[in-house]
Amino acid sequence: MNEQRPGPNDDAAMIPPGFRPLDLAGGYNRHNGPLYIRDDGEHLALGFRVLDRHTNPANSCHGAMLMFLADLQLPLGARHQAKLEIQFLPTVSLTTDYLAPAPLGSWVEGRTEVMRVTRNLIFTQGVITADGEPVVRTNGIFKRSSRPVPGHGLPIE
Repeated sequence: MNEQRPGPNDDAAMIPPGFRPLDLAGGYNRHNGPLYIRDDGEHLALGFRVLDRHTNPANSCHGAMLMFLADLQLPLGARHQAKLEIQFLPTVSLTTDYLAPAPLGSWVEGRTEVMRVTRNLIFTQGVITADGEPVVRTNGIFKRSSRPVPGHGLPIE
């Protein structure tokens, strides 16, 4: 990638082309960001730059931050990819396998693949990378709502 790597506390971190800030409601989401989103027409990708506040004592991204990304990436990506109406998709199950560390300053990005959509559930899998190298493999099952839930729309136009 050509972007310049920011310092460990640089909140205005450089982001790859096509990504824009993701504005999510809720204090937890705002506190743990900033997150970014890219829509290539077929898939959504969520990402963030590993800043000092995201790190563990080993100076790499904390596993909880990677799981936080997975818990957003999988349902948002699935809803977009499966062309579902805007609805809240609560997590039923989320599994993560940590493959490698995501170093401080690296660009972390997730992708979703929809495995199956039923009347009540969506089955997904995904990979999270750091600077293009796989760091997490994840699987998720999400409950479909019977109707749209106000305030939980897809945060893209």
